[in-house]
Amino acid sequence: MDYLQKEIYSHDSDIDVTHKINSIELDNWINHLKYVRKELSNLIGLCSTELDHRVNNENVLQKFQKKESENEALLIALQNYMNSRRDIKECEDTQCDMAYINEHETYRRSYLYHLDKYRRIKDEFFSKVQGKFTLLSMSSSI
Repeated sequence: MDYLQKEIYSHDSDIDVTHKINSIELDNWINHLKYVRKELSNLIGLCSTELDHRVNNENVLQKFQKKESENEALLIALQNYMNSRRDIKECEDTQCDMAYINEHETYRRSYLYHLDKYRRIKDEFFSKVQGKFTLLSMSSSI
């Protein structure tokens, strides 16, 4: 079965369907992390300019930079994992299929953990920026 070809057919076995869905999901993760890469680059740029003085927190910039390197590492790992999935078609027993499925679950947890941590950092940043803008707006209206 060619799992790089992701169309699901009625004659596909449950395992075939699972592998195809996992391939689709993996492709989505990779595309999302590529977007996060661009977003982090923009956020780091914002923190590195005059906005950094308003937020007054180097810690946020450092967190974004650390998350940027973590994002890149996870993206590379997922791309390598995508390439390794080509060998799924060589599986001849359920044990082999389950090894791929279990590996996918491990990557899923890593991806979701990464996103959760990234969103928390981003929320912290926007909360600080919003707070500073609110304070600036209020003081200028006085």
